[in-house]
Amino acid sequence: VQLQAYGGGLVQAGGSLRLSCAASGRTFSSYLMGWFRQAPGKERDVVAVINWSGSATQYADSVRGRFTISRDNAKNTVYLQMNSLKPEDTAIYYCAASGRHWSHIATDFASWGQGTLVTVSS
Repeated sequence: VQLQAYGGGLVQAGGSLRLSCAASGRTFSSYLMGWFRQAPGKERDVVAVINWSGSATQYADSVRGRFTISRDNAKNTVYLQMNSLKPEDTAIYYCAASGRHWSHIATDFASWGQGTLVTVSS
């Protein structure tokens, strides 16, 4: 599956952004999907994951209650709604697909989008 993430940009602290990730292929609905982020000088960390149907989600502690992951299998798209953004949310955000039933480990995700930059100013 090929992925393309978009929707990043510059936003003030406290603001909101919605990231989208469009997938190619007819089997999108079978994939576990995730959003990861990588800040300068840091490792790539999981932000949120969602199972194939959207019935199960998991969030990093740092974003729980502020971010929401969702998917629309009819549109082959996964979303990340980000509210109450903080400067520490500044990073390149990547969407990724995994054939596993469930995981939050980056190495379990075989397909990656190109990343979209989110910058939160204080």
